[in-house]
Amino acid sequence: MRNASAAKKEGNGIKKRKSKQERRFFLLGLLFVSPWLIGFLCFQLYPILSALYYSFTDFNIFQPAEFTGLDNYVTLFNDKYFPVSIKNTAVMSFIGMPIGLVVALALAVLLSKEVKGMPAFRTIYYLPTVVPIVASAMLFLWVLNPEYGLLNNFLSWFGIRGPSWLSDPKFTKISLMIMDVWRCGQNTVIFLSALKAVPKSFYEAAELDGAGPVKRFFKITLPYISPTIQFLVVMGLISSFQYFTQAYVFASVSQVGQSITGGPQNSLLFYSMYLYMNGFSYMKMGYASAMAIVLFLIVLVVSFVAMYLMEKRVTYDVE
Repeated sequence: MRNASAAKKEGNGIKKRKSKQERRFFLLGLLFVSPWLIGFLCFQLYPILSALYYSFTDFNIFQPAEFTGLDNYVTLFNDKYFPVSIKNTAVMSFIGMPIGLVVALALAVLLSKEVKGMPAFRTIYYLPTVVPIVASAMLFLWVLNPEYGLLNNFLSWFGIRGPSWLSDPKFTKISLMIMDVWRCGQNTVIFLSALKAVPKSFYEAAELDGAGPVKRFFKITLPYISPTIQFLVVMGLISSFQYFTQAYVFASVSQVGQSITGGPQNSLLFYSMYLYMNGFSYMKMGYASAMAIVLFLIVLVVSFVAMYLMEKRVTYDVE
């Protein structure tokens, strides 16, 4: 009996030591992640909850918030600029973003070839990504200038009269797409790393079976890199629904001396830009908060649908 009680005491002592050690490790873990936790609570969770609260109020920073219920949401869906901003954003999300991904994939396929001087070419294609977005937008204001811009001068060599890229509402979004394609280096690098992970034995076996380059690309390359494509599509959709900086620069320069609007005939009025205008130009913080919540819900639904539709076509096991 004494031996049993001693063993029991010893077991309890071991459990206590383990529990103390576990608590110590837990506190040390909290200490190490505390910078991230503090940043998340102060700069992410608190603004999100604040936006949710202010979306039900009439708030302009200078006066206390006044609860108005769903008035901001009702006003938003009756706002004549709301469908315009959604339409412009959808064009960049469902047309501009896929074009950029296709170009990035094509460049990655070319840059994956083992030829002399390829590291230099990879660096050249990645350099535009390093340039800040505002600087890139200012550069393209010169490139797309209808009178002395590089693009229209290049088209004139072939007898083509270039359009007014920045003042014609038919071409303003195309101008942004051109700039985004020029800045596709980051996606190109991601695609390139995915292509490098495809086993060469797959291509060798397919070539022995008589498969040509096109068939090898669609039957081997695309299935193998499909998780990367899914990731870039979802991240691209999330980013494109927050399209702001390039459009803001283009619109502000195209309407010098006027109040900042959405560019020629509001062709550059993207949702995030209209949200910014309501919040910081018109000081309608409650209304802007409601717009932010609606944007969050739109991005959530679109991302979920994109993930659901692509999940059936993504191949995780290609062996």
